[in-house]
Amino acid sequence: MATFRLSSARLFCGTPSALTDKFQYILSLFPQDLVFAFSYGSGAFQQHGQKSTEENVVDLILVVEDAEAFHRLNLERNWKHYSSIKYLGPHTLASFQEKWGARVYFNTLVPYKYGLLKYGVVSSSAIIADLLDWEWMYISGRLHKPVMPLVLPNANHPIRTALKHNLQNAMHTALLLLPGTFQEENLYQTLAGLSYSGDFRMSFGEDRNKVKNIVRPQIERFRNLYASFWPGLAAFAEFNSTTGRCEQDTSPAARIFHLNLLPKKIQQTIVHEWNRNGRWQDVEDVFRAAAHDTECPELVKEAVQKTVKASSWTQSLKGIPTAGFIKSIRYGFAKINKMWKSLQKTNGKS
Repeated sequence: MATFRLSSARLFCGTPSALTDKFQYILSLFPQDLVFAFSYGSGAFQQHGQKSTEENVVDLILVVEDAEAFHRLNLERNWKHYSSIKYLGPHTLASFQEKWGARVYFNTLVPYKYGLLKYGVVSSSAIIADLLDWEWMYISGRLHKPVMPLVLPNANHPIRTALKHNLQNAMHTALLLLPGTFQEENLYQTLAGLSYSGDFRMSFGEDRNKVKNIVRPQIERFRNLYASFWPGLAAFAEFNSTTGRCEQDTSPAARIFHLNLLPKKIQQTIVHEWNRNGRWQDVEDVFRAAAHDTECPELVKEAVQKTVKASSWTQSLKGIPTAGFIKSIRYGFAKINKMWKSLQKTNGKS
């Protein structure tokens, strides 16, 4: 059986040196002490059913060491990017970022030379917590999918290790959700769908075909992103690169292996839900019992949903003051319009 055997993870799609003029210009708008920055979504990569990325809003994440220092400099450069909350000053902006929601501060529907931007600011400590433990499963979820790097972290920065760990987390989670035999595209749809599982916006305000539209044009990018993790899973799973067929062991021993390597937040949620009847069992006992339970995939799915649901609600509420009321309404209507169009396409095919 032909299998992928790559020596190191391809954490990104493309390199900053290959950026287009548009993305070089976007980077030039911001203070230059960024730790890490990337673009994601339909403004970075063409999705199924789209002719190009040119008319789409460009989504960015900017990672900084010091949120207050960044907002101080960014207010000097880009005063108009912020809602009226800017009058409270950079210290308040940073506090609002670091204490509420998924620890991201978004400026939304920002006009620039080529169209519109939406950018989120997150501290390096917060993104590392999310990548390693799925504390909010917010930025970590975006990084389960291919992204376009704009600024790479230094080789010795802990974000590098955390990025790889996040992808490993996603593989272990996805395999627990999948059956013994499945196709490559099913794996990537499961991986891409983790961060949308439980997100209330998927039932109100998002394209119903979002996950499929992300995966189908990007099979090769997903393959490159996850290929190097197969050797570490060789005892429990393998992928035939010729047929695109994946096979895995779904025995209790295999499930325990994956459960023990899930991110901390998901493990804690599984244990909490298992013990809801009031009879306390520790992590080891819960995982042993869950591994023998036919509902094990459902337990994992519910834990992911609860994590995503909590952060999607709190971050969306946080977006109202940071975007401003009028921009929030505009952004919401744009999302609903996308959902309506996807429903019309789906109904047209049925």
